[in-house]
Amino acid sequence: MQDEGADDDVFRALADPARRQLLDRLHAQDGQTLGALCAGLAMTRQAVSKHLAILEAANLVATLRDGRRKLHFLNPMPIQSIADRWIGKYRRGAVRALADLKRNLEGEGR
Repeated sequence: MQDEGADDDVFRALADPARRQLLDRLHAQDGQTLGALCAGLAMTRQAVSKHLAILEAANLVATLRDGRRKLHFLNPMPIQSIADRWIGKYRRGAVRALADLKRNLEGEGR
């Protein structure tokens, strides 16, 4: 069983829309530098840095030094662990069908 404190850190990290946006950007293109992650965002470099530190503390982002560059990578394992623990309790197929229905009704499935 995963540590409850780790789950709390992940939920807190995911609660902020700016951090979810950073995770989405890493999902689209993994291994980005801080500068690349800042590009096109309405946040300062310092704000992005602080958000990344919170994501790293929650183990949602891993970093790798490449010379002078620091590359950021998405770590989906904590999210998968939470999905297995919380959604796995319920009927995953039924949850997926409801999510698909919601998307289709809202016009996002097009």
